[in-house]
Amino acid sequence: MNIKLTTPAAVAAALAGMLAATPVLAADYEQAPGSALTFASKYDGEIFTGSFPGFRTELSFDPADPAAGRLDVTIPLAGASSGNSDRDSTLQGKDFFDVARFAQARYTANGFRALGDNQYAADGALELHGVSKPVTLTFTWTPGAQPVLTGRATVKRLDFGIGGGDWSDTKTIPDETAISTIVRFNTR
Repeated sequence: MNIKLTTPAAVAAALAGMLAATPVLAADYEQAPGSALTFASKYDGEIFTGSFPGFRTELSFDPADPAAGRLDVTIPLAGASSGNSDRDSTLQGKDFFDVARFAQARYTANGFRALGDNQYAADGALELHGVSKPVTLTFTWTPGAQPVLTGRATVKRLDFGIGGGDWSDTKTIPDETAISTIVRFNTR
């Protein structure tokens, strides 16, 4: 192809056309202040909630190409807080998180599925308590100067050996724990 660009306007038009044809690449994001990772369960029929302060999220994402997305979340378990010191020390002990042996959990996902209306699913793996199992995080993506990922997942604690022994009775504590997150991002 032999194109002659003889005027500044022709050069500008050619450059604009080449830039318009350039594909948008995934942006790399890092977690910003104001993010939260929470959990909810029941004990003897009473709902309780808690949070994992200090979690860290890295994301590579382009809504036009969700299959190329990547998510990596590191969760320090020793800081798990439910607002009840007895419950919190039990969560940190050998029967639950066993933070002396397993200081953190990690969730990773490579590739997302578009669900429509800025909603996506990340079919990833959760490493918790020395066990890795698939966990799907469904999330809504709110674009902007500081994009926000709002997500939900369900974790079956017994799959990871959390709350075994005397605590394995699902009438006392259900197997399923609801996880919610709101992650605000800055572009890296």
